[in-house]
Amino acid sequence: MAFLKLTNESEATGAVKRLYDAALARAGCVANIIQVMSRDAATAEASIHFCVRLMKSENALSKARKEMLAAVVSNINDCYY
Repeated sequence: MAFLKLTNESEATGAVKRLYDAALARAGCVANIIQVMSRDAATAEASIHFCVRLMKSENALSKARKEMLAAVVSNINDCYY
């Protein structure tokens, strides 16, 4: 298994700090997945923006249905976020 050096909250600067601050405001913590993605801040920002738009915007699926689908897919992929 590969291990990546993650930037913790106290070491974050620039674009990574902005990502972490947004995560703290949104979720109250900086999830490990955000820390891993922050190794490339531009890609992390795009991924987070995509996820937020997908999950938070009004469309044919209710919020409950979106969360249920996310939980099922995460379980199938052995991902416990």
